Amino acid sequence: MSVVKINAITVPEDRQERFEERFRGRAGAVESTPGFEWFELLRPREGTDQYLVYTRWSSEEAYEAWQNSQDFDRAHAGGGDTLAPAAAGSSHLWSYEVIEYAGPRVHQEGQA
Repeated sequence: MSVVKINAITVPEDRQERFEERFRGRAGAVESTPGFEWFELLRPREGTDQYLVYTRWSSEEAYEAWQNSQDFDRAHAGGGDTLAPAAAGSSHLWSYEVIEYAGPRVHQEGQA
């Protein structure tokens, strides 16, 4: 069963643009990592200053292999002096196991 890792990162309003820029400039190495299934960066809309970094993995072992890889280290190196630090330093990693999921239903022509 898949696992989801959600990193909740507090980013003050004056650093949000820079934080998003770091993600736009990321190398994208995670996409070719064995066991990787999905990535989303979620921007706060109201009531919070926490961004959510959502990743989905085929297993806990796949995530741990990514976390212990050189690609992970490079992806989290801070973006150099021009982009770091972007966050305020407050971050929480939440872990979930996917027990049920659904996607959009595909409608056949002539069916409601």
